[in-house]
Amino acid sequence: MAAFDYKKAYKELYLPSKKPQIIDVPSMNFLAVRGKGNPNEEGGAYQTAIGLLYGVAYTIKMSKMGNHKINGYFDHVIPPLEGFWWQEGLHGVDYTCKEDFHWISLIRLPEFVTQGEFDWAIREAAAKKGTDFSKVEFLTYQEGVCVQCMHIGPYDDEPETIRNMERYAEGQGYELDFSNQRYHHEIYLSDVRKCKPENLKTVIRQPIRKR
Repeated sequence: MAAFDYKKAYKELYLPSKKPQIIDVPSMNFLAVRGKGNPNEEGGAYQTAIGLLYGVAYTIKMSKMGNHKINGYFDHVIPPLEGFWWQEGLHGVDYTCKEDFHWISLIRLPEFVTQGEFDWAIREAAAKKGTDFSKVEFLTYQEGVCVQCMHIGPYDDEPETIRNMERYAEGQGYELDFSNQRYHHEIYLSDVRKCKPENLKTVIRQPIRKR
């Protein structure tokens, strides 16, 4: 039986149209690592965070091969990498000042992963890889109402897509709703190491509320 794939099962969340749309995103659990700084820095905090997230995600996925049996486990494709992004004193993000980014890097957790199973996975990953995974946290997050669309192309071209999203939201009677709990959100569907910049697929979400 094929592994469960969140991207295919929840297309409204992971495979939206290139035209903006309004969506109400439900609560879900994530592996999360918080940090700040330029995500493009070689060997920097962001790249380290991604390694930590995948280390725990694969430990959970491959638990089926070991002695620790997780109640309700099902085989699954590891969901795509996601990120919340913000900068102090700004509504939204300024792509020209990447060194000022604050971020929470994320991977969605399958529903069978409880806090207890998460704690086990952190210990297991640390024991097997000899790495400190203490920066990884179990995060429950309900994103709520957002405007979203699929951006195709380089990350630095996102501002034009975002302007189109904001115009659409305004036309539907909404306004942006950034806060210290609601962030610019990106979901990365392409492997940047293997994909040409012009073909990168990124889901972009912005938090909104009724005007």
